[in-house]
Amino acid sequence: MARRMPLFLLVWLYAGSLFAQDLAGIEIHGFATQGFLFSSHNNYLTMQSSAGSLQWTDGAVSVSDSLNDNLRVGIQLHMYQLGQLGGPNIQVDWASGDYRVNDHLGFRAGKVKTPLGLFNDSQDVDAVFLWTLLPQGAYPIDNRSFYLSHLGGEVYGGLSLGSRSGSLQYRGYAGYSSLDLNGGYVEQSDDAGLVFTSAPGGKTYGGDLRWDAPLRGLTIGSSADVLALDGKAPAGSLHAPPFLISAQYAQFTKGKFYFAGEYRRAPFNALLTVGPAAIPISYDQRSWFAMGSYRLLKKLQVGSYYSHYVNKALDTTQSANYSKDWVISGRYDFNPYFYGKIEGHFLHGTGLGDYADTNPNGLKPNSNMLAAKIGFSF
Repeated sequence: MARRMPLFLLVWLYAGSLFAQDLAGIEIHGFATQGFLFSSHNNYLTMQSSAGSLQWTDGAVSVSDSLNDNLRVGIQLHMYQLGQLGGPNIQVDWASGDYRVNDHLGFRAGKVKTPLGLFNDSQDVDAVFLWTLLPQGAYPIDNRSFYLSHLGGEVYGGLSLGSRSGSLQYRGYAGYSSLDLNGGYVEQSDDAGLVFTSAPGGKTYGGDLRWDAPLRGLTIGSSADVLALDGKAPAGSLHAPPFLISAQYAQFTKGKFYFAGEYRRAPFNALLTVGPAAIPISYDQRSWFAMGSYRLLKKLQVGSYYSHYVNKALDTTQSANYSKDWVISGRYDFNPYFYGKIEGHFLHGTGLGDYADTNPNGLKPNSNMLAAKIGFSF
C-alpha cells in the first residue's frame, strides 16, 4: 500500500480539482507531496535515510462552503506516510463550522486548528512554505497531527488600535486533544513497551494574541497552550498532568525579504506504567529558531534558518538531550501548481527525530542530511 500511495494521492487530488470546477460556490483545495531524505549517519524520522529514502508521502483535500454571509463550514481529509509513521488510514485534520459576527468577534466549533506560535495552524499547507522541513524544535513533523488541531470551540476577532498603534488579533479556545496513534509520541511509547490501542488524550485550552505593528510587515505575538494526557494500554498507562506550552514570536516582511523568529518552552512531568514498573519522564523543552529568506526571481526563493533545542530537565551535554540544526533551503515554482524544494541540514545532537528501532547500532552525535520534496497543490 505504501508504494501505491503517491499515485493514489495524485489521482485523488486531480479528480478533486476537476470535480471542483462543477460545484459553484464550494471551494475544493488540496495538495500531494513526495519527499526524499538522505543522511550521512543516523536514520531520521523512522526512515532508512542513511541509504536514501523516498518513504515520505503526504496529501490532503479540503472542502468548504459559505452557507450565508456569516456562516462557513469545511473539512480537510489527510493521509501520510513518514517512514514507519502514518499509513493508509485517512485522517480528519479539521472539520468545523465558523460563524463570524463581525470583524471583532467570531466563533468556530468542531475539530478546529490550534493557534500556537507562528506556523502551527498553517503547517498542514506545505505549498505556502519555502522550507522542506520547518524547524523541528517547534514544529516536529513526526507529531504534526497531534499539535495541529483539537476537538472543541474557539472565539476569535480583531481590534484596531488606530493608525499609529496597529491592530490586535486574538484567539481563545478550549477542548480535547489526543495523540496520533500512528505518530511519533506513540511510536516512542511502543519502544518503551507500552502499546496503545486507543489514543491517549486530555483537556486543552489556551489562546494566541498577535499585534500587527504600525510598521508595515511587522507582526509580534504570544501563544499559550495547556495540555493534559491520559491513556491506558493492555500493558500499562500514561499520565501527564496539565502542563503549559508557551511561545513568543515575531516576523517581518519587506519586499523580497522575510525574517522570523520564535522561542518556545514546554516543561512537563509524566509517568509511564509498564507492568509493575513505573517510569518517570522529565522534560523541559527550550527551543528557538531564527530564519530569513529572499526571493531571487518570481519562481526562485532561497533562505536559511537555525533551530536550537535542549531538554533542560536532563544533562544538556549529552547529545540525546539537544538538537542544533543549521539549514540552507531553496524552492522553485515550475508553475502555479507544481513546485520543488531542496535543503541541506547540518545536525548536531540527536534529541529530535531519531528513533531507537531504526538505529539499532546507536546514534552518531553529528549528521548531515539532504531533504528534497516535489509538490502539487490546487
